[in-house]
Amino acid sequence: MTLHFTNATLIDPQASLEIQGSVTVEDGKIVAIVEGGIANPKGQIIDCGGKYLAPGIVDLGVKVCEPGERHKESYRSAGLAAAKGGVTTMITRPDTDPAIDSPETLEFVTRRANEASPVHVLPMAALTKERAGREMTEIGFLMDAGAVAFTDCDHVLTDTRVFSRALTYARSLGALVIAHPQEPILSKGAAVTSGKFASLRGLPAVSVMAERMGLDRDIALVEMTGARYHADQITTARALPPLERAKANGLDVTAGIGIHHLTLNALDVANYRTFFKLKPPLRDEDDRLAMVDAVASGLIDIVCSMHTPQDEESKRLPFEEAASGAVGLETLLPAALRLWHAGMITLPQLWRAMSFNPAQRLGLTSGRLEAGASADLVLFDPHAPFVMDRTNLLSKSRNTPFDGVRMQGKVLATYVAGACVYNVSTGIASCR
Repeated sequence: MTLHFTNATLIDPQASLEIQGSVTVEDGKIVAIVEGGIANPKGQIIDCGGKYLAPGIVDLGVKVCEPGERHKESYRSAGLAAAKGGVTTMITRPDTDPAIDSPETLEFVTRRANEASPVHVLPMAALTKERAGREMTEIGFLMDAGAVAFTDCDHVLTDTRVFSRALTYARSLGALVIAHPQEPILSKGAAVTSGKFASLRGLPAVSVMAERMGLDRDIALVEMTGARYHADQITTARALPPLERAKANGLDVTAGIGIHHLTLNALDVANYRTFFKLKPPLRDEDDRLAMVDAVASGLIDIVCSMHTPQDEESKRLPFEEAASGAVGLETLLPAALRLWHAGMITLPQLWRAMSFNPAQRLGLTSGRLEAGASADLVLFDPHAPFVMDRTNLLSKSRNTPFDGVRMQGKVLATYVAGACVYNVSTGIASCR
């Protein structure tokens, strides 16, 4: 079946262009991009009404709580939330219970994802067994089973010898290693970023230098081993110089950031609001602005949701005891559009970070508007206003910091391999 998306404002993150044109899709692939009209009008025509058509978001670092905590999030609920949020590919984390550290567990979650999710799901696997940092996993077997990257998530691998061996092994296989750059002793038990606000609130805090120290160590090991490395979240200005040097020295290093660290700052915690407790903690405004500039310049490569579901029992606790994390699949796009509305970043720059770069890093055919690319697309209106109501979220857990916030930007339709999986007027259309 041939689909023609006409009368659309196309966002091309690869060429950094916004153009008026049409996209033709056949058999789940993009076959033509035409500026202006349609090259061959045969097939179904979808009039976009001048709205924006962009590659679907590739969200690197989504936590789905299967196995172990299915009451917080399942592949079905996460997939529906992703479709509603314009996310066409979820790259899922292995911090489940048990951890995804064996081919058998990986095959289980892959099968569950394919059965239940309307969007693509690509799993990551643990770098060490049980994410305990003592013994590395069978990276080769896990790659054969479908793992696209290896990470212990927010568990910092403290044994440098184990980490260096894992990086060496990963390099020999061409595997991507994702790490959480933090100095673990300094950051242990921290709930906020150190400063006047933390002191006034009497909360345990961590210096921004903990991130810098963790990144410095990781980059040194990457220089020693030659591995492919990605820092999952860079959130402080202090960490940018070593990142820039690593790239200038030709190391295979990229960096990401969660959307909440681009749009919120430490003061949003206010009177101990636990929905704003994240890991790493929210930073000062100067750091936030530096991160936005780094994304715009391309120094930080990837923007993701860092979707971390937590139930009410985990969040409705004193701030120090509450679990860290926030959901973000459905709020990633409107939150990111805050930066565009503020004139801080262009839409092609945003989609380069949310779609093109993560797809490139993982070797996917999505994340771009060009002939031969996967027809994973999102149609959205960046100006549509709404008030975020967490009770309307499709995620099982609704721990969003944006509850009650006025936002702009609604997904109108989401397409996975050319099939509509979400439409704003009818809801979820189908599973693949």
